[in-house]
Amino acid sequence: MVEQTIRRDGGAFSSTSDDMEYQVGVIGCGEWGPNHIRNFNSIPGCRVRTCVDLREERRQAVSRLFRGLKTSGDVRAVLDDPKIHGVVVATPTATHFDIVRDALLAGKDVLCEKPLAPTADECAVLVDLAEERSRILMVGHVFLYNPGIRRLRESLLHDDCGRIYYVHAERTNLGPFRRDVSAVFDLASHDVSILLFLLAAMPTEVSARGECYLQPNVQDVAFLSIAFPNAVLANVHVSWLDPKKVRRLTVVGDRKMIAWDDLDATGPIRIYDKGVVRSSSYRDYGEFQLLAREGDVTIPRVAGAEPLKLQSEQFLRCVRERVLPESDGRFALNVVRVLEAAQRSIAQGGAPSAVAARPRATPRSSPPKPISVAERTER
Repeated sequence: MVEQTIRRDGGAFSSTSDDMEYQVGVIGCGEWGPNHIRNFNSIPGCRVRTCVDLREERRQAVSRLFRGLKTSGDVRAVLDDPKIHGVVVATPTATHFDIVRDALLAGKDVLCEKPLAPTADECAVLVDLAEERSRILMVGHVFLYNPGIRRLRESLLHDDCGRIYYVHAERTNLGPFRRDVSAVFDLASHDVSILLFLLAAMPTEVSARGECYLQPNVQDVAFLSIAFPNAVLANVHVSWLDPKKVRRLTVVGDRKMIAWDDLDATGPIRIYDKGVVRSSSYRDYGEFQLLAREGDVTIPRVAGAEPLKLQSEQFLRCVRERVLPESDGRFALNVVRVLEAAQRSIAQGGAPSAVAARPRATPRSSPPKPISVAERTER
């Protein structure tokens, strides 16, 4: 194998095509599979060649939607096809590890739906394997590509909020209900990924409470309190048992406060020029008062774009230029580390649970192939 250098992707992504058509295989054609097929087929220089699903009715449905698309009930139809360069894995979470591992071993670049795997140990194995094989491993933490979240991150990078005090996030709806994972892994994975993206830091511990109202051993609602360095606190409320669909996040700083509402038709971002000032008191030397400071509310223009399309475009850019995506395997591993801490806390009745150190993959019998990755950091 020719050694490749994979760089950390920090720039913009685009759908610029080259002379070679990039062919994709999609494994899993349930809720998200057809959306991946639609998006990749819409990008110049890219085409979905084959989709795989165990259910005949799903294969027939996809065939009706996308004329000329090959379908199969066997993943080897994708993994053994030399014309397929990249693989999208959109199957139940419990199957991710085996399918992603086999795809990497087959020499494919991989885009896997979140979470990467059910456990941090499994995630670490996949991360190490991708690096060993010089393959791109991207995970579908799609809200990293949400234009509103990216605009919020831009404000934080410009230090608009000043020192960040805390972040509050809500993600609720009545359904869809999952049987394979809890609301923590299904819903909170979005908000944890957003927090890691915005704050560019790993939390130290998580305290969480959750309850199973509809199914045994599957939390339908959860409340997470996540402690980050520098006394930054994040609170996350997730539920698929709620009368109202909500996707909101608020960042409170000592200079400004910013709110993101993904369902606000007038614009997803509100920047509040509000804060607290310390005013000297004349009653006693050294005494001060805390006074609320009221300012303008700004609604910045945020261009509308489909996050999944932007995610697909970044995946193609990364596989062509051999740069690491923002939601790469290491990022996804960190998300699962936080989710596992939340599940441990729930099992312990809400007791704080430390976010475990990055697990190491099981040693292999043969040494890994050399790989040079610029800016490789233990994020």
